[in-house]
Amino acid sequence: MAKDMIVFGGGCFWCTEAVFKLFKGVTSTMPGYAGGHVQNPTYEQVCTETTGHAEVLKIEYDSAVIPFDTLLEVFFTMHDPTTPNRQGADSGSQYRSIILYSTPEQKSESEAYIKKIQKDFDNPIVTEIKKLDKFYPAEKYHKDYYDNNRFQPYCAIVIGPKIAKVKKKFGLK
Repeated sequence: MAKDMIVFGGGCFWCTEAVFKLFKGVTSTMPGYAGGHVQNPTYEQVCTETTGHAEVLKIEYDSAVIPFDTLLEVFFTMHDPTTPNRQGADSGSQYRSIILYSTPEQKSESEAYIKKIQKDFDNPIVTEIKKLDKFYPAEKYHKDYYDNNRFQPYCAIVIGPKIAKVKKKFGLK
């Protein structure tokens, strides 16, 4: 099985993980931090907006089962790529829209995809695209947060509707 890897930041990593785990071909997910300048940051440090890191999700996937352009479609469906440093009520630079690519092909496909979908948005897409330098896994309690806390208010009010929207668009049960 071919394994490819991409890192997406589309707001809260609990949301991003819950959405991408719905898809066949996504072989593993890991919430974490990337895009900043502080080594081994903690959640508390990232929340101060002084580390430069975003909350991100490292996704390993089998491109024979789920092609990269489908991952991009999911990513741009699940969050608003036109709001700098904000997703809904979550605000701060750690919630910015960012693609951290691991191959030149992912970079060029991401740039082409954004050009293609810009017409579907009233405001400019502000998603950063940069090469992944270093990924730092988040603290253990962030992994599978939605699965382990479905009835927590944030999960029900924020994550639940994102999952419903993606399931409807992609015909998932």
